[in-house]
Amino acid sequence: MRLLVSMSIALMTSTAAFATDLGPVAKIEQKPALVELGKRLFYDSRLSGDTNLSCSTCHDPAKGFTDGEKLSTAYTGTEGFRNTPTLANVGHRAAWMHDGRLGTNLNDVSRGMITETYIMNMDMRIMQERMKQDPVYVEMFKAAGKGEPSNGGARGALEAFLKSITSQGSAFDRGELTVSERRGYELFMGKAGCSSCHTGNRFTDDQPHNIGVPNNPDIWSDPLRHITYVTYAKFMGVNNYMNLREDQGAFIRDHKEENKRSFLTPTLRELTYTAPYMHNGMLATLEDVVEFYNEGGGDDVNKDSRLKPLNLKNSEKANLVAFLKTLSGDSFDTPEYVWTADDYSYELIEDWKNKKN
Repeated sequence: MRLLVSMSIALMTSTAAFATDLGPVAKIEQKPALVELGKRLFYDSRLSGDTNLSCSTCHDPAKGFTDGEKLSTAYTGTEGFRNTPTLANVGHRAAWMHDGRLGTNLNDVSRGMITETYIMNMDMRIMQERMKQDPVYVEMFKAAGKGEPSNGGARGALEAFLKSITSQGSAFDRGELTVSERRGYELFMGKAGCSSCHTGNRFTDDQPHNIGVPNNPDIWSDPLRHITYVTYAKFMGVNNYMNLREDQGAFIRDHKEENKRSFLTPTLRELTYTAPYMHNGMLATLEDVVEFYNEGGGDDVNKDSRLKPLNLKNSEKANLVAFLKTLSGDSFDTPEYVWTADDYSYELIEDWKNKKN
């Protein structure tokens, strides 16, 4: 009994050491008034063309800022063709979207999501007028140092709010791992080879890799999803897009054959909130993910050569899942990240054509 206690203390001590090396994720300091403005905008459906969608429609704080669906929803008349990625620690990323096509800053990401026809389909000139007619926004823009409501100010505020979303409170960061979780960590860093791509305190190298994730047939059998993919692929310059039945992934960044069907390594932070997994939601549970890698990934001519069958024992797979769960911390479903102050109502302006802004 004394030996087991001593082993547990030793494991917990070493856990604290590696937790210090890899976490926690640093919070990006932002102007509070700008973050608060961005929070209100994030939950406002008036930022979409027909007022049916807000950013939070797909990015639910209770689900790690995902939506819990295999494939995301989209603008009225269409449906999405990819899984909604988490926004946890999104301000630390080097590129955005599963294919990494947006690689400048979160201001540009916000603009893309708001104006893209199959996402929020908003003409930002109309969005600006909507904000100007809301007295709450008039005051909040002024308080945030942005003057009167404007598109640029809105994007800057959304960027500030997104940068504020930071993981905290995980067992891993506290260095409070059980013996099973510690063994899972050792597998993660060693035999299982997870750390070759899941690096740093966000557990991602932010690079695209092909791991042979199976196709999601719903994208091609559902006309509303297929038409969304066709729209995207045509805009991104993908050849033969009408006849394709596979997501080209990061290929759209450089159009190199070897990058077909590769996708950015996702963060492993907040995994317990963000199922299902992979860019197309094809793996339902963490157990499914571990088994997928245990089998050496899927079948693809471009699959990363590092993926080989792992031959993990059932106990090792259980330990690995236990470790992965330690990377999830406090829920984002808190007042810090949720706007509940009002219902976004405002009085209609009579004879609005003759009124000055």
